[in-house]
Amino acid sequence: MSKSLNKTWLWLTVFSVAMGFLETAVVVYLRELYYPNGFQFPLAPIKPSVAVTELLREAATLVMLLTVGILSGRTGTQRFSFAVYSFAVWDIFYYVFLWLLLGWPESLFTWDILFLIPVPWVGPVLAPVLISLTMIALALLAVQLENQGFSVRFGTAEKGLWALGCLVVVASFTGEYLEYVEANGQRVWAASAENDLFSEAPEYIPQYFNWRLFGLGEVLLLMGMGWWVRQTVFQRQVRRNRVRGKGVFVNPDAEGFRDYLNGL
Repeated sequence: MSKSLNKTWLWLTVFSVAMGFLETAVVVYLRELYYPNGFQFPLAPIKPSVAVTELLREAATLVMLLTVGILSGRTGTQRFSFAVYSFAVWDIFYYVFLWLLLGWPESLFTWDILFLIPVPWVGPVLAPVLISLTMIALALLAVQLENQGFSVRFGTAEKGLWALGCLVVVASFTGEYLEYVEANGQRVWAASAENDLFSEAPEYIPQYFNWRLFGLGEVLLLMGMGWWVRQTVFQRQVRRNRVRGKGVFVNPDAEGFRDYLNGL
């Protein structure tokens, strides 16, 4: 890997870690206001004006992480990979700094609220960390493959597996909350009329996380990654054989993958 690319990874990491601290600082302030005795479920209702500000702040954070990826990359693969990498590092270090500043989470199995749209996403801290590690692996692989001369493209099969995996993971984060809403429909409707964020869940305390569903989603994401790597290596070997005027090797995948490993 070139020195310039190594520097890009370094500065992307520095930026993402700093963004993680900024996110942590905001959450520290919010918890001081809404959870002075420490964060816990059920979620405290948040006034509409504050809720809108928080949603816009989260959106702005995502835009910043996407923008730094686009500005740092020279190719489409690099821009995508750098954006994904920045998001993942930011998410992991958000929890690192929360633990350093507040001693929270107590463990990787501590429950957290992960996202707000269209309904609250909740789950143990370990779950989003695993997704972030998967994103980092994808980003590093994509840039490394391209740097070794492979033509990096994302085909229909891997995109389909990733889309399905993402939907399954989201279902694991939102499923129990939606069950709560369905079981408490009338109370939820009455509480929602107050218009405060989380007022629809005045008694919601997560009880279980569907690790099987989450695991299925993670497996689908990894399958998509594996298929994509296989196809990327295979297609290069096919093109190489055509240039040589030869037939396809008996095991083109293995030889192409050896070329990739030799370049690391």
